[in-house]
Amino acid sequence: MIRPAVFPEGEPPKALAELLARVGADGGHVLAAYREPVGDHWQAFVLLPIDRVEPTPYQRDLSPTHAKRLQDVVKKIDRFVDPIVAVSPEPGVYWTPNGHHRLTALRKLKAEWVPAILIPEAEVAFQILALNTEKAHNLKEKSLEVVRMYRGLLEQRPRDGESDYAFQFEAPHLITLGMLYEENKRFAGGAFAPILKRVDKFLDGSFAKSKPTREGRAESVKAADAALGTAVAALKKRGINHPFVKNYVLARTTPLTRQRKTLPSFDQAFAKLKANIEAFDVAKVRYEDVQRAGIAAVPAGD
Repeated sequence: MIRPAVFPEGEPPKALAELLARVGADGGHVLAAYREPVGDHWQAFVLLPIDRVEPTPYQRDLSPTHAKRLQDVVKKIDRFVDPIVAVSPEPGVYWTPNGHHRLTALRKLKAEWVPAILIPEAEVAFQILALNTEKAHNLKEKSLEVVRMYRGLLEQRPRDGESDYAFQFEAPHLITLGMLYEENKRFAGGAFAPILKRVDKFLDGSFAKSKPTREGRAESVKAADAALGTAVAALKKRGINHPFVKNYVLARTTPLTRQRKTLPSFDQAFAKLKANIEAFDVAKVRYEDVQRAGIAAVPAGD
């Protein structure tokens, strides 16, 4: 039996009270409304019908392995102790920006309810990277989440701009890489990330106006990657097949040397990088050179 809701901090504000009324109308149960201890914001602890809850459309893809691991742990201890965060973007709809795997595990275990911390500010749905602590993101997952948020904001808030969501996006190069990963999930983003981190910046202007420039940046990286692929293929033809070979070529063709005091623009940097890769003399490379350079490095890719 669900007991009536308690409000230890007094009556909640009107917006939250209306949201909690909707929870009841949607078949859920409000357990408590309270002020969280850091920012003093109102939020609520609720039980939501599991069929009302979905991950946000912007999240990384589900990891079946991680979801199964969570399912096994919950089943073993015979209790669910880690509530998800939820927002309600529209009546009758609840999104979780940080509980995709836990939600999946509960569904597999035939649970009817999802314990959730319900936050009245729906824009929290865009704070996925900051909220999601259940499974560490790799570069591809981060980039895909960011570009999905980017496309959602482009549609919903086209007059806003990239800098308005710097916290949510975390870094501008993740938008660029996200566009590339959308097209090719095997794109070697790890090889280009060090260069992108230095020259890719948040674009001025609204999403609607800056989108062509952002897409142009992705095309520039794609062109450099195509040139890199040609160089790597030539090296492999010579028998130099090493996991660090892409990074090796990029390290020797990058226009962004450590000694350089001023950085070129994005367009200048990638035009020069592509030209340098195309001019790279693969005949002078020895396998032991690549092997030596890669001893203390992580291979390209994700």
